[in-house]
Amino acid sequence: MEWISVLPPVVAIAVVLWRREVIVALLLAIFTAELLLVANHWSAPGPATLNTLERIVAVFESPGNTRLLIFSLMIGSLLAYIRASGGVAAVVVAIVNKGLAKNGRQAALLTSGVGTVVFVESNLSVLTAGILSRGLFDRFGLNRAKLAYIIDSTSAPVCILILLNGWGAFVLALLGNYELGASSAEVLWGSIPYNFYALVTLLVVFLTAASGRYFGPLATSPSLVEHTGDDADEVKATKARYMIVPLAVMVFGMIGFMLWTGDGDITAGSGSKSVLYATALATLVAYLQMLLNGHYQHGELVKIGFHGMSDLLPLVTILLLALALGSSLGDLGTGDYIASIVSGALPKFLVPAMLFIAGALISFSTGTSWGTFAILIPLGMPLVAAMDLPPALLLAAILGGGVFGDHCSPISDTTAVSSIASGCDLLEHVRTQLPYALFGGGIAFLMYIVTGLLLF
Repeated sequence: MEWISVLPPVVAIAVVLWRREVIVALLLAIFTAELLLVANHWSAPGPATLNTLERIVAVFESPGNTRLLIFSLMIGSLLAYIRASGGVAAVVVAIVNKGLAKNGRQAALLTSGVGTVVFVESNLSVLTAGILSRGLFDRFGLNRAKLAYIIDSTSAPVCILILLNGWGAFVLALLGNYELGASSAEVLWGSIPYNFYALVTLLVVFLTAASGRYFGPLATSPSLVEHTGDDADEVKATKARYMIVPLAVMVFGMIGFMLWTGDGDITAGSGSKSVLYATALATLVAYLQMLLNGHYQHGELVKIGFHGMSDLLPLVTILLLALALGSSLGDLGTGDYIASIVSGALPKFLVPAMLFIAGALISFSTGTSWGTFAILIPLGMPLVAAMDLPPALLLAAILGGGVFGDHCSPISDTTAVSSIASGCDLLEHVRTQLPYALFGGGIAFLMYIVTGLLLF
């Protein structure tokens, strides 16, 4: 009956597709998971209901989860301040006047570049590129779904390739438990050329941005700026520094706090602490800039900040429920069951491809790349010695599969933050990005099979 552990994510995805109600879908999925965890589950809906509430409450027992939720709310205030200050409109005018973005394609390429350069933390990358580019996309009539796709499909892939971040430290710690014939760092860096999914995804993003041609639902998405109701051009352009300074404080603050929390080692720093501290500092700077320019009083700024938070409450609620569902699925063993499907006897050349598929299924179903790595690295690394397989190739397949779900699953935190940063509806973002993710995943799957045939 282990197969029944996949029922909660199936319920979530089915309800989303049927009713387009993410919050209801997540609540039902959590309830289903808790029902299955109760000993006599089919006769215990009452305890399962109470356990559902307790599971949501338990999210706040994790400092990392709590920081993520506060960070997501604080983004609302930061966005509200830099928008109301006229800084966003001023940056758009400056970029256009200097010829950095003369049309929609150049705006998309600029966004892709920003999303790629900021690789310290995936949420920071998404937020930086989203804040910078929202006004540009509005100016050139590009819908917010395209912005969400670009920032989401550059942030996670580049962070899993250039592992000078929390992901890198986490993976190094997991690899340290195995004899791989090379140091953990060598295996980690050796995985880069084999991380086909991340490489293909980045290539597709830049080709799409350069050509201006989109396919699937993204080509006809109605997710225009009118959908969000926060057109940057409604605010008169003032000074670009009202946006640039808080954004610079956030980016460099993130790097500084990563070094500080890691005692000088950026890879050992706390991503959840650093992104919260950096965003809080940037929000404070944005507030002080507006207060000191004399156009706003403290009371007005407080209202603007809380209004910005209220705009994001639905998405923060989705994030809260997604974290609760991930916890339930962990106790239920959903990821372990999916991993066990590929742990049987396989031809050597198929092992990397199957690990990639397992990673993609686990990360999409549970919404967590961290959990995917924690499940599959202990499964895949022992195969290095047992089947005489290259560790870098197996690790790359696991990392690529984990990132697949991280940036296209409707219950992933990165997907939710991408929707927040771009001002795009969450379901619209998932609907329009999924065809690109599936395309990249299909190419990566075939490349792992070909590589397996060539190497073994």
